[in-house]
Parts: sequence; C-alpha cells; structure tokens
Amino acid sequence: MFIKMLSIIWTLMTFIVTRGYDDLSANKVARQYKTHIGCQSCVANNAVDRDIQTCARMEDIGTSAPNRSTWWYVDLGSTYNVVNIRIQFKDYKGYTMRQRGRFAGFSLYVSNTTNRHMGQLCYKDGPQLPPLDFHTNCITHGRYVIFYNERIPGTTYPIGYVESPVFTELCEVTVTGCSSSGVYGENCDKVCPDNCQERRCDIINGTCLNCKPGWLGEHCDKACPAGQFGPQCESKCVGHCKYSVGCNHTTGLCDNGCDDGWTGSNCNKECPLGNHGPDCVYKCSAKCLGDVACNRKTGKCDTGCDIGYTGELCETVLTGCEIGTFAKGCSNQCSGHCLNNGPCNSTTWHCDSGCAPGYKEPFCNNTDLESNALMKSCNEPSYIAGISVLVIICIALGSVCLFLMWKHYRLVKKMHSLQYISVIRTSTQDNNADDCQQYEELRISENGYHNIEFRH
Repeated sequence: MFIKMLSIIWTLMTFIVTRGYDDLSANKVARQYKTHIGCQSCVANNAVDRDIQTCARMEDIGTSAPNRSTWWYVDLGSTYNVVNIRIQFKDYKGYTMRQRGRFAGFSLYVSNTTNRHMGQLCYKDGPQLPPLDFHTNCITHGRYVIFYNERIPGTTYPIGYVESPVFTELCEVTVTGCSSSGVYGENCDKVCPDNCQERRCDIINGTCLNCKPGWLGEHCDKACPAGQFGPQCESKCVGHCKYSVGCNHTTGLCDNGCDDGWTGSNCNKECPLGNHGPDCVYKCSAKCLGDVACNRKTGKCDTGCDIGYTGELCETVLTGCEIGTFAKGCSNQCSGHCLNNGPCNSTTWHCDSGCAPGYKEPFCNNTDLESNALMKSCNEPSYIAGISVLVIICIALGSVCLFLMWKHYRLVKKMHSLQYISVIRTSTQDNNADDCQQYEELRISENGYHNIEFRH
C-alpha cells in the first residue's frame, strides 16, 4: 500500500513538472541490443509506440549469463532541450519486487551521438530499487536518450538486485521537453537569450547552458573584458589593431583593420620587407639610401633618400636646383668646371654638356696635367702658408751652417799658429846641442797646413 502511494505521488510530481512540455520521443526510431530470441516481435520501437501493452524485450544478461550488459536508445531526430525522462517497465502482477530487482542499477544518458560516454549522465540507479513507473528530471539537450544496464561477475550488488538472469523489458519511454529550439518555460513559449550557444538554455529558468564565444554570465549578456575573446573569454588578443583598440571580443579579429606595419587575420604579422602601412597595402619607393627597405610603419626611409630623390617617402625626383647645385635639398655644389660654365646634372652630378678644357669627365673636378693641378693649388692659401714656413726653415738652416763654417775657420787658424811656434823651439834646441845643419820639413796636407822648410 505504501509503495503504491509513493508511486502515485511520484507520478503527480512528475506531471506538475512536465505539464505543458512536448513529447519528444513518440514514434521515433529506436534501437536495442539483441531482441529476445523468444519474442521476435518485442522490438525496440515498441517502447515508443505509446501502447503500454507492447514492450521492447532484450536478451537476458547476468553474472552467469553469456551477456553481461545491455542497451536501448531512441533517436529524437534532432537536438532538443530535454526536461524529463519517464520509463514504464514491464509489470508482472505478483512479481513486482522481482521486476524491480531486474531493472535495478540502470543508467540514463542524453547525448548527441549513440556513444553514451560522449553524452551527459542524467541518472544512475543506486541501492534503492527503482519503481516500475520511473521518472527523472534531466535538464539538458541532446539527440539520443540511452538506457544502459549491466551485471558484472565479481561485483557485490545491493540487496534486492537480481544478478542472473536479468530480463530488460521497456514498455514505454517518454522524453519530454520543447520541440522548438531556442525556447523554454512550461509552455515552451519563452525565447532563450540571444547569446546562448546554439540558442540552448535551461528549459525551466532560461539560463544559458553555454555561451557563444565572447560572452559571459548566466544569460550570456556580458561581453569579454578588453583584450580577451573567444569561448569563455579564455583567449587573449595578440594582434596590433588599428588605433590600438582591442580585438573583437567574439572573433579575436581587428574590426577596423591592422595598425601600420602589421597584417594577418589577427594583425600579428609584421609587413614583409618592401611594404608598409595598414595591412601592408603600400609599396616602399625603393629609393632609400643604401638600397634598404623603408620603415614598415611610416614608409619613410630611415637612412635618407637615394641621390636625386627627395620627399618623406623618397619618391620625388629632384628638379629645379639652382645652377651649380645638386643632391638632396640642392645642398651640394658642382665642381664649377662644366663646359661654358654650364650646370651639372642635379641627379647624377655629371656635366652633361662636357667639361671645361683641362678637366676630366664626368664630374669635371680633376685636370689632365699635373702642372695644372699644381698651379691651381698654388693659388690656395694653404699652399702659400706652407711655402712661407719652408722659407723660414731654410733661412734658419743657412744661418746655422754659416756659423759653423766661421767657427771652423777660427779653429784652423789657431792651430796654424800653435804649430809654427812648436817647430821654432825644436830647431833652436837641436842647433845648440850638436851644432849641425839640419833640415826639417813639416807637411800638412789634408788638415789645411802649408809645407814649411827650416834651415840652420
């Protein structure tokens, strides 16, 4: 009596919860593991034909049976918001507890594939034996509702579980929810928030099951913080968006394009050499000094312009320089030796009309004759200053030489005088000693002395 009242209360509560929702499984395609060999008419679709007298029946399983597990599923035909699953098991009058023990331990899954492991577990039977008219709320969405049960040898099962043989007989499986996508409420008449992923929301309160990329919150009404984007705002912006603004919080792209010098879908790639500007759409002028590439951001030549070109981007040919000037800004002077005093070329620096007599092409800044170069240089102040210094040095050296020559002359004269006195003294002493006539000859040749002969 108590069990019957409990079943009635359970059915009433389920009706309150499920009233107004749509029957999603009626007459849909169903499949099962091995139809029972003794009841070939007990096919899987009997559980969704809405006739309680016809049931699906599968081969038995058990710890001592050949089969250890069994399954059954219904294909709802599309992905729906599910609110409740009801299963009406086969009830043999007088064998209610046995039947409950057979169905005990089963699981229910809602999945987008027939693989239960890829779906959501909605219900797992515990130690309490299930009622033969079973209901459970399962607030989720999916396409397949899967029933699964098993009996594994060596497992200790709760009291009341039938371990072998176990016959699974499903008379009706009713899956309720909203048949229209993007709605919720007991009458399926409320629209899910716009930013719910796949427009799926809780079928009862309307909170989003998941958010679209770029959104957060129960109702997915909060955009990602600046600098973040994507599912659950887990990705960070990495590009260089124009005006240094953040990327799109949904896609991660730069809505206004890339900043100067950057390109790529996320504006995270530098411009290749030779290109510049937003998204690298502009070509460099190729007239940068030193044959280098222009600045990727500005397009300017950081090294300056090639000879004969000017402008911020070095794309303007120099023209209109005054006679005798050339190069960037017409700041350099020509050699001044073009034929008939003509101007040099402002781009090449050459004298297009030829050189004046005595000068070499193309720049007309060198002469053919060395003497002409010398004459030209003599007129220069630096050369005159050099000559003046040289003259002073020569005068100084000459004075020193004359002084040394005078000193030498005085020394020679003094030595002459000393030699003469010495010879006279020697001759007188010899005459008094031996009273003989002697001759002495003194020869001075290389030292500048004269030959002197003395007689006694």
